[in-house]
Order: sequence, then C-alpha cells, then structure tokens
Amino acid sequence: MTIEYLHRRLAGDEDKFALVFTHCQVVWAIARQLIARHHLQVDADLVRTGALLHDVGVYWLELDEPYIRHGVIGAWMLRKSGSPELICRFASRHIGAGITKQDIEREKLALPLEDFMPETAEECLVAYADKFHSKTDPPRFNSVASIRKDLGKHGEDKVARFDEWLQRFGEPDLKTLAEQLGHRII
Repeated sequence: MTIEYLHRRLAGDEDKFALVFTHCQVVWAIARQLIARHHLQVDADLVRTGALLHDVGVYWLELDEPYIRHGVIGAWMLRKSGSPELICRFASRHIGAGITKQDIEREKLALPLEDFMPETAEECLVAYADKFHSKTDPPRFNSVASIRKDLGKHGEDKVARFDEWLQRFGEPDLKTLAEQLGHRII
C-alpha cells in the first residue's frame, strides 16, 4: 500500500485529501531541503515516511474536537493500518515543539496524560519542518519570527526547543518553495 493510497483511503473527501496530502508533501520538501543543504545525518527514508504521514489524524478529527488531538488520532489510525510504532510516533509527537505531561495538565489539553515529545533526530526534524508550513486557507509558509511568536504563547521552553532545532537543522529556503507553490510567507 502506498502512502498516497493510505491518505486517500483515510481522507474520504477530495478537498481534505488535497489539503493534508499537499501539506505533508511540503513538510517532506522542507525536510529534504534541510537534509541536503546541511548534510544532516538522519535516515532520509524514515524522515520521508514520517513527514508524509504525520498529519493523517486531521482526516478523522471531529468538527467539535480540539485540533491538538489530531496527533494522537493519527498515531491510532496508523497503528490500525498496521504501521510500525516507529512511524506512528511521528503523528503523536510533531505538534508544537513537543507536548509534555506538564503542558497537558497546565493547559488542560484534551490529550492522554503522557509526554508527546519528539526524541529521535528524525522525529525532531519532521516536527521542525512542520512548523514552516500551515494548512490555513489559503496555505502559507511561516517565517522563523512568526513561528517563535506562535510558540511563545505556549512557553519560552517551546521557543528554546525551536531555537535548538534551528541551530541543529538550519533554516530552510522558504522563498524558493513559496514561489514554486504560490504560497505566501508570513
């Protein structure tokens, strides 16, 4: 079964499929660019798979359900599809700059009380690349400044983690990607 086929099967709606699958492809393009530009020592095939599947939970998110739940829903969906835990973790650990038990308690998040922190270099790279693109209407790219501002709403520890990733993985060339896709950068 191909990744695109899995997306189509889970989406059930062509508009949702186009939005989510395109976003996942963009996250992979960002990660791939960073791997090449900065000679990152990661498993590129694993990053590709994780990037292309990290947001599948969006398909089954209920209208009244908090968006933050799409990660745990995605991990559950991937498990039900027979994906190994190594892949399922990309879905549950890509949100923000990671979510801790303390975050869940403090912000009263609608999540199981456990840590959802990216741990491996591959998980961190996908979570990082994901910050640079949003599935808004219309979709857009996010600058370092806008990402830092958004993460700052959830604590300086999130900004510090993002800054660590920025140092570790480098900054992507969003201008080129934005021109190719016709998406703006904020």
